[in-house]
Amino acid sequence: MKKPFLFSVIYAFLVFIVVNSAAAGQNGSAKIWKAGVASVVITPEKPIWMAGYAARDRPSEGTLHDLWAKALVLEDKPGNRVVLVTTDLLGFPREMSNNIRDRLALKYGMERSEIILSSSHTHSGPVLMDALFDIYPLDETQIEIIRRYSDNLENTIVELVGQAKDSMVPALLFSNNGVVRFQVNRRNNPTATIINRMELLGPNDYSVPVMKVADTTGKMKAVVFGYACHTTTLGIYQFSGDYAGFAQIELENLHPGATAMFFQGAGADQNPLPRRTVPLALQYGRELAAAVDRVLQEEMNTLEPSISTAYSEVMLEFTDPPDEEELIRFEQEASGYQKRWAANQLATLREKGSLPVSYPYPVQIWKLGDQLIIAMGGEVVIDYAIELKKIFGNDIFVIGYANDVMSYIPSERILNEGGYEGESSQMVYGMPAKWMPGIEEKILDEFKKMAGKTGVTPAK
Repeated sequence: MKKPFLFSVIYAFLVFIVVNSAAAGQNGSAKIWKAGVASVVITPEKPIWMAGYAARDRPSEGTLHDLWAKALVLEDKPGNRVVLVTTDLLGFPREMSNNIRDRLALKYGMERSEIILSSSHTHSGPVLMDALFDIYPLDETQIEIIRRYSDNLENTIVELVGQAKDSMVPALLFSNNGVVRFQVNRRNNPTATIINRMELLGPNDYSVPVMKVADTTGKMKAVVFGYACHTTTLGIYQFSGDYAGFAQIELENLHPGATAMFFQGAGADQNPLPRRTVPLALQYGRELAAAVDRVLQEEMNTLEPSISTAYSEVMLEFTDPPDEEELIRFEQEASGYQKRWAANQLATLREKGSLPVSYPYPVQIWKLGDQLIIAMGGEVVIDYAIELKKIFGNDIFVIGYANDVMSYIPSERILNEGGYEGESSQMVYGMPAKWMPGIEEKILDEFKKMAGKTGVTPAK
């Protein structure tokens, strides 16, 4: 009786091993990516003019916490690769972005569709070359400092991607969305009255997209997360990543050895309110980090190792730009950055004979497993995230301020309403005129076309 029993036990054990090995093959090795991550401090070493606020009247005066550039390289089973770069910067201007992406193409064979250069849009970072130059009263000394910093930054980011690529190891990829609610629609809720408001108005998207990268033992290597809200809690003269910087610091303290990477969403018309103190920036950073950490602790969607990408540039048209007579009159009557805008437009008009009538606007799609990621250039308002989620589903990730931050990108509603985001912000960015009506439909239609190329189907 003992031998048959022993045989049965051994047989059952072998069946268990075979079945579980097969399951491991289906759920383990079949879902293995390759991933590499790297980070580098990009805090300027000397005083430099700070980006974002026209009211600043002098260069930086120290550091609250360091600014970072971080890179994540992902490779799927067939060997397709993508790289996400996140930075504590106001935004990449077109020329710098093109230079970096061209160099990555030459050095690593990466196409535009495979690269996302993302900025947190912190208003406590350095001015970059040819980015919102009209609003800063820069002298030649400061312009040279900015030029040197910008050139070094290009080299640093190219090297950073190489470091991330060289550090790739087998990995697992997960995604999900959380929620946090400190963003406030600034068009509908004036800052001065925010403390006494009992009800907040206007459209919002409170989602916190989260992607986790872990090695095959389950140890987290990186966490990528976003939020749609201006990083404008602070207006001081010290460098920092604002609330997004504090959130990254908090997450890296909670998960030693992991790299936390923040991307800005479609938060161009969303502000952290109230604001203007370091404790508030720290509070919002901790709130965001807590929302991310909650997602990390709960069950997340496991992403299959497959990559599909698409990239396009939509020609967005301007309304009729001013003529020489209008610009001369405006320059004579205006002051500050508006006067500098008119002078620069006049110089362009006289040199080239005309002002630009359109702009190549970058749009991009990644499909990582079944996770759809949409990246958009410029300062994108919240309406775009809402409309894209209606088209593709609530679980998508929407990245704004990606690849080129050339101006605000208003929705049709905001363009009709006017105000800063729809009208006067074009001048801040040195654009010749506001956008032509139809901008929203053009952008959304392009995403629908691109979706077909990446195997994405609209949500039911």
